[in-house]
Amino acid sequence: MEAQGYVTDREVATTVFLASELRMPVLIEGHAGVGKTEVAKVLAASLETELIRLQCYEGLDAYTALYEWNYPKQMLWIRLAEQESLSLDAKETHIFGSDFLLKRPLLQAIDHGGRPPVLLIDEIDRADEEFEAFLLEVLSDFQVTIPELGTIRAEEPPFVVLTSNRTRELSDALKRRCLYLWIDYPSFDKELSIINVKVPGVSALLGAQVAAAMASLRQMRLSKSPGVAESIKWALSLLATGRKQLDRKGLEETFGVFLKDRDDIEAVRGLWLDSLLQSLEGRDVDALRELATARSDA
Repeated sequence: MEAQGYVTDREVATTVFLASELRMPVLIEGHAGVGKTEVAKVLAASLETELIRLQCYEGLDAYTALYEWNYPKQMLWIRLAEQESLSLDAKETHIFGSDFLLKRPLLQAIDHGGRPPVLLIDEIDRADEEFEAFLLEVLSDFQVTIPELGTIRAEEPPFVVLTSNRTRELSDALKRRCLYLWIDYPSFDKELSIINVKVPGVSALLGAQVAAAMASLRQMRLSKSPGVAESIKWALSLLATGRKQLDRKGLEETFGVFLKDRDDIEAVRGLWLDSLLQSLEGRDVDALRELATARSDA
């Protein structure tokens, strides 16, 4: 995984390895922005296979995730075939053939016809319980029946990664069918490694200051705590403005990079900002590591 630029640990690497060896779906839960989706991308790159993504949302139904018929193309063919002496059954058989079928992510993953892809079912917790029940059936058999075409089965089941931000509790039935992985906010050293990998050219001190600041921010009661994705964007933004270390002006100018709520910005603008700047002043990377570790343990 690290060969693909993903800074991992033994727990994540072992779970991904078992998922690929046992061909079991893996359910990854954790805070937003901690790298859950990235696991599927890295797995697809490592296996040199296609990544197929199904983004879940409230109201998602089975047909939207599976397939639909290309109605404009069907209507065009019907008009062009009006002058042809074809029976009604022949016309119906043709327009409900595979040439007019639009495959959606689940059917694409089942009817891949080559190297098994990685199927990413992103934010499954946003979908309704009815869709989750339907998904259980698909994950059990990796087959789907289309009335006009019959049953389509996967020659080889795809690798499946499901992610959840825990906006609702998932069913025990779904969890039992999956390997489970919780990805928490990273430690100081892991976050610093991620910043160094994803932000080429960042100074050791600036990367450490960003990691320490994030450890401090996540101790606050914010409506939207920043994830690793925000750490990377923040480091990139500071680097783009020519900064080699954090200062008050740089922090205030870049609040919108890592804070996504007005009340959160107001909450950190006062005492937290002063306290952070005082705690960072004069500290090197090792001292910042001790500071961040102490705050995490508090």
